Amino acid sequence: MNPLTQLETCGQAVWLDYLKRSLIETGELARLIERDGLRGVTSNPSIFEKAIGESEEYVDALRKFQAQGDHDVAATYEHLAIADIKAGADVLRPVYERTKRRDGYISLECSPYLANDTEATVAEALRLWAAVDRPNLMVKVPATPAGIPAIRRLLGRGLNINITLLFSVAVYEQVVEAYLAGLEEFKKSGGDISKVASVASFFVSRIDTAVDKRLDKLGDKQLKDRVSGKVAIANAKLAYTSYQTLFSGSRWQALASSGAQTQRLLWASTSSKNPAYRDTVYVETLIGRDTVNTIPPATMDAFRDHGEVKADAIERDVDGARATLAALEQGGVSLRDVTSELVVDGVKQFSDAFDKLLAAVVRQSSAPQTGDLTRRKG
Repeated sequence: MNPLTQLETCGQAVWLDYLKRSLIETGELARLIERDGLRGVTSNPSIFEKAIGESEEYVDALRKFQAQGDHDVAATYEHLAIADIKAGADVLRPVYERTKRRDGYISLECSPYLANDTEATVAEALRLWAAVDRPNLMVKVPATPAGIPAIRRLLGRGLNINITLLFSVAVYEQVVEAYLAGLEEFKKSGGDISKVASVASFFVSRIDTAVDKRLDKLGDKQLKDRVSGKVAIANAKLAYTSYQTLFSGSRWQALASSGAQTQRLLWASTSSKNPAYRDTVYVETLIGRDTVNTIPPATMDAFRDHGEVKADAIERDVDGARATLAALEQGGVSLRDVTSELVVDGVKQFSDAFDKLLAAVVRQSSAPQTGDLTRRKG
């Protein structure tokens, strides 16, 4: 049996952390839905930068758009991205309907340049929501200090929101509070909260990468042997424990009785960055009910080939997870400092990718016509 489809029987949805036009136009996205039980797609500036900058499949679309008038580079990128997002949303629409709005989403990120500006993020998200005009869109907003109030306000307007760049359990709890407050606000205004969906994208492998660098600097072999490669998973286990607690009790039940669905944890950054780690480790250890794992193509191929499925893996040995994090702190590495730095670094990485993306659009705009390119290659 396909290990990817087995995840659904464990209560976990598989989403794809990848998007480009040919994925949709060749029917590959539809095949992934049929073969692997794929239930959603996530994108980010890095993904679009690779799609547009490293292929020629957008050149004709660029030229057609330019022929319609004078457009700046940001508008040109957005035209391409929104076309892909709309097309992807349409392919995923049957999943959205079959799962009664639980899955079938595709994500589009607000500009990372706005990550530290609440008002600009709200305005951008509302504009993108209107431009895509699909009920199964999720707008991605980062869990920065400026992003969290924006998240609450956007949910209060009835938008579907994917909260990105989450590393800390404490910040995750702030995000859940924003979700609950946003739903309460939308309900109070007469909105149908059963139609609002959100995921909290909790990043995983980047934590181990950052921690391993600090462990190498410390030079404490005993500590490294004790915690290396275990911190990110331990952190995720505690986030899931918080999820179970936060989505219970009278406050949540008041919303659930009106049709609200929980804001699932979505495991992001699930490719193994360290060749010493098993290539499927951040899928196998994070299997849990009512969660999502958004998986890049190479990791998805690896898991399909040799993934091991253990139901409720995320709930196993939570005490051991706490002990791992305690040992890390006692050894002189502050997870709070690590996660705070990763948020700042994550915004910078996405901003840098956005810079490269816009440069790629400019470069592709001035590329030869497809026919000329083909003749030159021949």
